[in-house]
Amino acid sequence: MRPHVCRYFEQPVGQAFSGRREGRKGMKVLFYPHSMEVGGSQLNALQLAGAVRERGHEVIALSEPGPLVERVRRMELEHIEIPERRRRPSGSVMRTIGRLVRERGIDVVHGHEWPPIIEAFFGARVPHRTAVVGTIMSMSVASFLPRDVPLTVGTEFIRKAAMEAGYRQVELLEPPVDTNADNPAVDGDGFRARHGIQPNEVLLAMVCRLVPDLKLEGLLSACEAVRELAVAGCPVRLVIVGDGRARGEVARHAAAVNASAGREVVLITGEMTDPAAAYAAADVVIGQGGSALRGMAFGKPLVVVGEEGFSELLTSESLPVFLGQGWYGLGPGSLGVGTPALRIALERLVGSPKLRSELGQLGRQLTEQRFSLEHAANVVENLYLSAIRNPAPFGSMLSDFVHVSAGLVGNKIGRKYQRWTGRSSVDDNNARELIAAVITNGKRGETLPFRTGPQ
Repeated sequence: MRPHVCRYFEQPVGQAFSGRREGRKGMKVLFYPHSMEVGGSQLNALQLAGAVRERGHEVIALSEPGPLVERVRRMELEHIEIPERRRRPSGSVMRTIGRLVRERGIDVVHGHEWPPIIEAFFGARVPHRTAVVGTIMSMSVASFLPRDVPLTVGTEFIRKAAMEAGYRQVELLEPPVDTNADNPAVDGDGFRARHGIQPNEVLLAMVCRLVPDLKLEGLLSACEAVRELAVAGCPVRLVIVGDGRARGEVARHAAAVNASAGREVVLITGEMTDPAAAYAAADVVIGQGGSALRGMAFGKPLVVVGEEGFSELLTSESLPVFLGQGWYGLGPGSLGVGTPALRIALERLVGSPKLRSELGQLGRQLTEQRFSLEHAANVVENLYLSAIRNPAPFGSMLSDFVHVSAGLVGNKIGRKYQRWTGRSSVDDNNARELIAAVITNGKRGETLPFRTGPQ
């Protein structure tokens, strides 16, 4: 079958497209998020889809049903539904992608995380030679992804690791933030009033999925640190916004903390489709990944939490660490390990409005300079152009076909073995040993500089 011919007009790669302003015809993009659950990477994907559409391209969202589909509709993006219960990767989804490529003249398929990328490769790239781009916001890149599909990853360490592993084109795309909508002027008073947060109370906020992998340790440590602060007489409250499989465990721990403190110091609100009000109401944000960055956009000081006792306050001194390894960590931070280290960081913030203001300004400046949605859209748009104009030769695609097929078989056997031995992880590409390897190897290189002064 001859290669798909893009209708896109000639323009140098690296030059931002402005089709809507110039009245030219843009690309047709099939955007395929890995899930429609409320979560940081999914929200980032939809924000990015909207930003790409605003640059003059036609964007179609392909996804399973879920809470975020309503957000897609509010954005006035066309939505095509696929079954929620299916194999991953799914042959039926591959056929759907192929049909859409043929019938709708899709120029590029953008898959988020490994199952959509694989389905796009077999559904669009192999049979139709249509450009495929992948985004990985997990903490590592699956070894069986096609080497010639251009990728974006969330940290510089992961980008270097993927390039060393043989991927042809890997761009850094840190979780984007809509700095126009998310800003320090957003009013959070209504949220505080609804939940009985007093004006003199310092509100700490965690906005995340309540799941065992990556999140649970930080959630429980934050509850315990807040208990210690409350018992010591600090006017502090912790609000946890989110839902998930670990909610029962988090709720039981919160109830024990509240009983110990003699008052409600930990509040679980459940899931919010758009938790902007919670960020705005907070005095301090505790989190990781996209949630950490979004809190910074609201001008809030940030404490990053991870696993194996990791926590670290964002300051100008700790910033290079996060720019290299991402907004997450393993093991001791500069203040130590576990709940004691987290309590020290929070105590500093709770006791100093001046420090909260200074660090909040640092975070806001950082998001404007480095993590804006406009910057992310420009990176992705140029990657689309490159993928369309520089397709891999047939021989390379055939090699990828063999590599992916063999890798999927090996992955399936490995996951069955893990389940049989009771060692399976819900997200194997976020497993601690993989993350630790990426961070350890990445620290051998240099991190990217960031200027905190005027541009």
